[in-house]
Parts: sequence; C-alpha cells; structure tokens
Amino acid sequence: MEETSREAVATAVQRVAGMLQRSDQLDKVEQYRRREARKKASVEARLKAAIQSQLDGVRTGLTQLHTALLDVKDIQSSLANVSKDWRQSINTIESLKDVKDAVVQHSQLAAAVENLKNIFSVPEIVMETQQLIEQGQLLQAHRKLMELECSRDDLMYEQYRMDSRNTRDMNLICVLHSNEMMGHPDLCSEFDINQLEPLLPQEVVDDLLSKYVKTFTSNITGWLRKALETDKKDWMKETEPEADQDGYYQTTLPAIVFQMFEQNLQVAAQINGDFKEEVLKLCLKQMNSFLMRYREEVVAYKEEHLKDRQLPQCYIQYMIAIINNCQTFRDSINSLKRKYSQSSESFDSDAAIDRTLGEVVKEGCHFLLDEVFLDLENHLNELLTRKWLTGSHAVDTICVTVEDYFNDFNKVKKPFNEEMTNEALRRVVVEYLKAVMQKRITFKNADERKEGAERMIKEAEQFRFLFNKLAAGENTERLCGAIAAVAEVFKLTDPTLLFLEVTTLVSKYPDIREDHIQALLAVRGDASREMRQMIIGTLSENKVSPSGSTQPIFKDITVPTITMTTMTTMTSMATAKLLK
Repeated sequence: MEETSREAVATAVQRVAGMLQRSDQLDKVEQYRRREARKKASVEARLKAAIQSQLDGVRTGLTQLHTALLDVKDIQSSLANVSKDWRQSINTIESLKDVKDAVVQHSQLAAAVENLKNIFSVPEIVMETQQLIEQGQLLQAHRKLMELECSRDDLMYEQYRMDSRNTRDMNLICVLHSNEMMGHPDLCSEFDINQLEPLLPQEVVDDLLSKYVKTFTSNITGWLRKALETDKKDWMKETEPEADQDGYYQTTLPAIVFQMFEQNLQVAAQINGDFKEEVLKLCLKQMNSFLMRYREEVVAYKEEHLKDRQLPQCYIQYMIAIINNCQTFRDSINSLKRKYSQSSESFDSDAAIDRTLGEVVKEGCHFLLDEVFLDLENHLNELLTRKWLTGSHAVDTICVTVEDYFNDFNKVKKPFNEEMTNEALRRVVVEYLKAVMQKRITFKNADERKEGAERMIKEAEQFRFLFNKLAAGENTERLCGAIAAVAEVFKLTDPTLLFLEVTTLVSKYPDIREDHIQALLAVRGDASREMRQMIIGTLSENKVSPSGSTQPIFKDITVPTITMTTMTTMTSMATAKLLK
C-alpha cells in the first residue's frame, strides 16, 4: 500500500513539473486542481459506499454468529442439567468438552472479525472468515451436540426399557392386589368381590411371579457382588472404619445388603403370604452364598496382608469391623424372619448361614491373634534358654505387647472379644509350655533348678495378673497354674519324691503324655534312667482319663523327637570324650 502511494506521488510530481515547463499551461493549474479534486471526491464516495456495504454485511454476520453462540450456550446449559439426572451418561458427557472448545474458538474468531473493521477494504478476507465460522466450526459444534443428544436419548430409552421389563409385570400385580385398586374396601359395598372372576387367570399370575423370581434372583446376585466389591475397597483405606453407637467398628455392608432384601420383601408382601415366604427363602439362600464369598475374600485379605504387614494401614481395624459385621448379619437375618415369616420352623439355609458366620468370626479372631504372636515370636523363642535364666525381659515384653493389642481389640463386640481374650491366654501358656518341652535348657544343678522354677512361678503370676485385667474368665487360674505346676517338678530338691510330684501334675492335667514327662525329667537334669523308667511305667499302669469338662492344655504340644542324625552326633561326641 505504501508502494502505491509513492507511485501516485511521483506521477503527480512529474505532471506538475511538465506544466511548469510550459508557460501557457500555468493558467490551467487551477482547472487541473479542481478536476483532480472532483475525481478524488468521487473515488472517496464510492469507497465509502463500499465500506458501508461491507460493514452492514459483517454486522449481519456478527448478529447471526452471536445468536448461534447463544443457542449453543443454551443447548449446553440444558444438557448440563440433563446430565445431573443421568449418571450413566458420564462417559458421553466428556463430549461437552469438545463443544466448549468450539464455543471458545467461536468467541476468538468473533474477536478476530471485530479487529477486521480497519481493513474492510479487503472484502475477500471478511467473506472467507465469515464462511469459516458458518460452515466449519458451527457445523462441528452442532454435530457434537446432536451426538450428545442422541446418546442421552439412547440411555434414557435403555433405562426405561430395563425398568419396564423388570418391574411392569410385578407392578401390575401389586396394583391389582393393593387397597388403592381392586382390593380397596370401598368396593365391598358395591360388589361381592368373591363372586367376581379374577382379572388375570391364575396361570398368567403364576407365570408373572415366576418371571419376577428369576429376575430378582439375577438382580440380587449382581447387587450382592457389587456391594462386596465396594466393601473390599474400603478395607484398603488409610482411615479407620466407622463405629456404631457403642463404639464398635463396622462397615456399611450389612445395612446395604438388608436394605436390598427388605425392599424386595415389601413388594412380595403385597402379593400374598405364600409368595412372601418364597421370596424370604430365596433371600436366605442368596445370603448363604454371599457369606461364603465373604469368607473367601476375608481369607484373601489376610493372605495379601502377610506379604507386607505394614499394608493395608488399617488392616487390624477393618478385620475387627468384619468380625463385628457377622453379628449384625445374624441380627438382621433374625429380624427379617420375625417380620416376614409366620412359620416357627427353621429354614433350609439357617444351619449353613450360622456355620459360615461362625467360621468368619473364628478365622477373623485368629487372624488378629496371629498379628500379636508374630510380634511376640522372638520373645517367645527366648523362654527357657540360658539367656532367659540369666535375666531376660521376654515375659515383660510379651505382657506389654498383648495389652497394647487388646486396647485395639476393645473395638470387637463383647462375645467375640471375650473369646479372643481366652484364646490369647491359652496360646501364651501353650507357647510357654512348648518352650519347656523343646528342652532348650538343661539345669546343671539344684541352684539352677530353683532359680528357673522361681522364675517360672513369677512369670505365671504375671500372666495371671494380665489376663485377669483383660477379663479372660475362669480359665485363667487353670491355664496359668499349668506353668506353676511344671515349675514345682523342677523345684523339688529330693529326687526320691519326683514320682509323687509328677503324679500330682498328671492328676491336675490328665491330657499330659509320657513324652511330656520324659521331656520334663530331661530338663530337670538329675533323674537317673532307672527313675525315669519307674515313673513312666507306674503312670502307664495308673493312667488317668482326661475329663471332658476341662479344656486340654498339653494335647497340642509336641515334643521334638531325637532323630538318627542327632543320635549319631551324640554318640560321636561321647566317644570323642572317652578317648581324651
């Protein structure tokens, strides 16, 4: 444009210079000036008209563009409202991002067109820009919106079709039997309904009920599976589970499951009593299958935890919640049976449900105690060793650790908490007696026997104090007394009285075996071969049968046997000693 201006100025200069060279032309300068002014005014008028025309066209285009953008925003706003009611379309809603991008592009292009006002003398640019907007981006935005609208409609239709298929038959039956329709009391004054034929033939009703049962069975299986998957995700959280009004840990699983059952039983109750009983039996059958899967998932949860005991962070708390859930399941089942069954007889699934719930509780409690004893393992291994005899603090640490864990176990509901406490006591005592039977130490003299026996009696008292504090119950005295009774065998100073002391031990704990007595005499270290044979022989002749009313203690305690390799090693050592 600057080049054109320079050329026009140069041409004008040449023409003026030519006129100045001829004196007869000087008088016509004014004439030339007026003529050129008229030409300029004419050109400017035409140019002004062209610009005005272009402005009018652009204004019209901008108005249309503004209207289109408002329509796009209105459609976007409407679809946003629809999306709130249709969560199933969440993936499709992502398409709104494309629409948003298109609208932003429109706004940017509109701003660009506004900036073109200064160069409207180039109409091709304006026309090309307007055509891009109208035929390109607006079509793309319209296509995206249409796709979203179609997807939403498809989802609405599919949801309606599924809801209609699953409920329309059942709703028909419920309406026909409800007080608001054919069962309304006001009809009795007008008609004797007993004289009227059924609106639906019985075979049709039976077919509809059969279809409903099949649909319900399929749906409840899927619902229960999803509920369990959701609960499993909660087990991995880094925050503790919620507690009920009494402070016991729990999850929402039992409430969700029984809300499902309750809703379906309410529908069934509107039909008739027989159908209600049938649906209740079906619920209990599904409950049994669900609890079996629940148990499998709990075991898998424990096994995964053992791969890294630091994870999940709240493993203990959620295992407690799982145990407590079993009580909630049992209470809810009984509530449903009382509410929806007039029969006093038990259901086919009752025994299986009780058994599975009991297994989940028992295994869950054992899993929690396993955590305790994994932490105690090194300290238990110190018992009845030379280190223990010379002043180990193993039992002090054991007591502190157990008490610390049971501060958490207070979140376990009462029946299960008491069982866990008793089991923890039994395991502590059994592990202590195992240490004795493994013959980790052999007392060298009477002083060591006395020192060892007194330490055992003191530690038995520590266990007694701890588990009385934890309310272990009546078994505390008997279990802790077993350690003290064994200590008396070691404490005895006169070997000739060993038979009487051992006989007293056996009378108190009749499940003790000959291999246990052999191990005790070996740890004592001063019983001759003849004395051991006499004691074992006499006990065999006068064996006391264990009473069924007392819990066995020694039954599960194994005594290591001397292998051939060990005997060969001992013989070689003895031979080498003799040859010295």
